Amino acid sequence: MKVDGSCHCGAIAFEAEIDPERVRICHCTDCQKLSGTAFRIVAPCSERDFRLLRGEPKIYVKTAESGARRLQAFCADCGSPLYATSEDGPDRTFGLRIGVLTQRAQLEPRRQFWHRSAMPWMPDLPGVVADTQ
Repeated sequence: MKVDGSCHCGAIAFEAEIDPERVRICHCTDCQKLSGTAFRIVAPCSERDFRLLRGEPKIYVKTAESGARRLQAFCADCGSPLYATSEDGPDRTFGLRIGVLTQRAQLEPRRQFWHRSAMPWMPDLPGVVADTQ
């Protein structure tokens, strides 16, 4: 599925090809802090299927507990989170942030990750498989 997105102020725009069946919710504490809310919804896409159309994201490097370095891309003007990816490697995966995608209403999450970090007040989501971690 072809998707397009932009930051809130419009300084950065992109397009990508994604598999809507891979849309997922992440409940990890990093996603909670970086999004300012209880979870984040992402659509993975291959770096080769991502195309920046306008602007240049600012990059913040977050080192996970595992030691892996994750690049967090956002708009330096309005602060909209755009995607996260690994620091390097062949054909990286970009975790596109659903909130900046034009097609967000069509992208129903299929799985939940880091469910053990989910807020205890979150209701069960019918049809969304939760990991057992």
